[in-house]
Amino acid sequence: MAPVAQPIQSAFNPYTENGGTILAIAGQDFAVVAGDTRQTEGYSIQSRYAPKVFRLTDRATLAVNGFAADGNMFVKTVKQRLEWYRHAHDKDMPLRAIARLIQTMLYAKRFFPYYVYNILGGIEEDGTGAVYSFDPVGSYEREACRAAGAASSLIQPFLDNQIYFKNQVPAAGTSFPKHLPLADVVSLITDSFTSATERHIEVGDGLEMFVIVAANRSTADLAAIAGIQELTAATGAGIGSVRTEERMFIIRRELKKD
Repeated sequence: MAPVAQPIQSAFNPYTENGGTILAIAGQDFAVVAGDTRQTEGYSIQSRYAPKVFRLTDRATLAVNGFAADGNMFVKTVKQRLEWYRHAHDKDMPLRAIARLIQTMLYAKRFFPYYVYNILGGIEEDGTGAVYSFDPVGSYEREACRAAGAASSLIQPFLDNQIYFKNQVPAAGTSFPKHLPLADVVSLITDSFTSATERHIEVGDGLEMFVIVAANRSTADLAAIAGIQELTAATGAGIGSVRTEERMFIIRRELKKD
């Protein structure tokens, strides 16, 4: 009897994981969005500087993590849609509307999705800080803090404890603050990535923190931070001054490179 041919299975998987971690924390009148700069595949480091946080407007930043090619393409597409809006309406799209736009774009590709986890951070129209987290097919919610990526399982419990004060009991006659000061948030983010770098091989090299502050807010608490740079258009006022529009800053730090 002639041998029977065995069925041949074919598979198509265009996705890969490129490591890295992102997080965002919202304050009363500010938001901080951060990400490391390492890009990996398996045990190989493809790049030591692959930014994961991108400026969309003067009041909004988007952090993307997952499949790097999809992330870069998605950011490019979002920026294009925001530019169309700016030309049509002569103003930047509000943060809440950007969140809905991202949700719609992700859901429209749900049958062949962008394999990226997105975190949007910035300032709402009422001047409050906001963070929106998304899954790859568009489910999203507004939160006080969120981590995503390779080391999210290490960082998120730390944020739950330090931002939401879970598993903590306040001292007698006191209560936990609803929002932490900006300087404390920057310190928490730096500590989060420093500790994650020690424990996870896909996180490291560099850290970029984007700080967005509301209009008419003093930035005196930022003046003492080493290496901070302003990204919004200069109008003669330096760090530590008060301006009538939203402002965006970037803070860069070195992480372990091994």
